[in-house]
Amino acid sequence: MAKRKRHSSELKARVAMEAIAGIKTAREIATEYDVHPTQVAQWKRELSTRSAEIFDRAGSVKQEKDLEAIEQRNHAKIGQPTLEVDWLRKKCRQLQIPLDGER
Repeated sequence: MAKRKRHSSELKARVAMEAIAGIKTAREIATEYDVHPTQVAQWKRELSTRSAEIFDRAGSVKQEKDLEAIEQRNHAKIGQPTLEVDWLRKKCRQLQIPLDGER
């Protein structure tokens, strides 16, 4: 069984751009870059449909804000048990209840 080829993103972009330019046929491009003509068409279609994402600043800003919100929530989850333990220790000392490890 033959191993699948892994193509770099640079090669995919170059092939897709040539296909979009329309100067050469998909078969000519495929022969030049040693890929299957169907793959050329697939990369061309993907570049055509996803090209707007490159220029979409609002989407990337939104993703950054979402990541920041998730990070803040995770920090809150980590800090909550620590606060509760500290509060319980303080109350135990005030009520003179011995804690494990403290005498």
